[in-house]
Amino acid sequence: MNTDDDSSSLIDDEIYANGGDDENRPNHRQIISADQFDIEAYASLYSGRTKISRLLFIAKHCGENLTLQLDALRMAFDVIKQGEDTSLMREVVNRINGRLGPDYAVDGAWYVTIDRKAELKKEKLETELNSFRTNLIKESIRMGYNDFGDFYYAHGQLAEAVKNYVRTRDYCTTFKHCIQTCMSAILVSIEMGQFTHINTYISKAEQTVEPLDTVTVAKLRSAAGLSNLFSKKYKLAARKFIETSPELGSHYNEVISSQDVAMYGGLCALATFDRAELKNKVIDNTVFRNFLELVPEVRELINNFYSSRYAVCLEYLGNLKSNLLLDIHLHSHVETLYDLIRQKALIQYTLPFVSVDLNMMANAFKTTAAGLQKELGTLITDNQIQARIDSHNKVMYARHADQRKATFQRVLETGREFDRDLQSMFLRSSILKYEASRSRGSRRL
Repeated sequence: MNTDDDSSSLIDDEIYANGGDDENRPNHRQIISADQFDIEAYASLYSGRTKISRLLFIAKHCGENLTLQLDALRMAFDVIKQGEDTSLMREVVNRINGRLGPDYAVDGAWYVTIDRKAELKKEKLETELNSFRTNLIKESIRMGYNDFGDFYYAHGQLAEAVKNYVRTRDYCTTFKHCIQTCMSAILVSIEMGQFTHINTYISKAEQTVEPLDTVTVAKLRSAAGLSNLFSKKYKLAARKFIETSPELGSHYNEVISSQDVAMYGGLCALATFDRAELKNKVIDNTVFRNFLELVPEVRELINNFYSSRYAVCLEYLGNLKSNLLLDIHLHSHVETLYDLIRQKALIQYTLPFVSVDLNMMANAFKTTAAGLQKELGTLITDNQIQARIDSHNKVMYARHADQRKATFQRVLETGREFDRDLQSMFLRSSILKYEASRSRGSRRL
């Protein structure tokens, strides 16, 4: 590699930063390993249906890890047993298929008891709601629909739940009631995977007359982040997660944890923010730093990337990947985010150099010179890197813009703009002078 400063110390620093023998470098942090997935610690971060959904997702996507699969199914069974969703229980029992012993098999008495209680409760709710409608008690009608929403949600009938939650809006008498309606609709929409509806309810909640409390704002920001993540608007998702207040804490564990905010926001920012944004909005952001402290791996990722230690950064990503693929919201975006992060690393690596040895660069990015040449060729074709590649010698040469020519062009354009402005001023002056003379002539007549 040839740079304007050929001092050996700078070259050594660059080698260390981009894939050299970093083990012997001072203050080196050992690369994390994500081979072991602590499912109990993970599940403890959540509550309600999302806890069950995440456990079932892990059981389905953990591959050949039979121990992890059975642990996830066992924990899901225990959580469902405390609730009232019989259809979800049947699904889990079928997936366990007797592999966890008789304690995790079909319990006919439990199904009968839950179904009987559900039928009685539904009849009671219908009677009460009809009475409220007859008497036209607005607040009671709102509470009746809300109770029906809770009932259907507890029994896994999410479509009916969201219908009843939305119906309460017509009977809201205070802004707090409106917020409750929106938050309930957002919760069920996330559970149903209908992320396109979330932004509507978020907008309605934010349009209330009275200011929202910090916890509610944090919930809305994190929900908006999930919506944008689903829509693959990664930069907007990063901004929403970064804007989330630490007051979120464990108040929204039925949807998302604070660790998720750090993970989702950090990876989306790493994939889409430029260097200045990464520094100002993430690294120097004292508010978001509270989230990053909960997930040191993501904090190290971002710091290593910003410090141009791409080899270490990519190794962190490689070790995290298996766990990220088990995340119910992130799994379908992991490959795309990883590709974007790698492309940014390639671009930033080559930026300071006049020429780059592809063999040395390939070592930094844990690939072959041929594979690296293909990656760089794609970036050059997409006009993301201004360079050309010597395939025979495996060297990439930068095509730096002619600064002298560019400066001359800017001076010429500035001169043309000044000339146009001057002519406009003269024309305006002439018109004003002409109109003034006409006015004086008219008065004399």
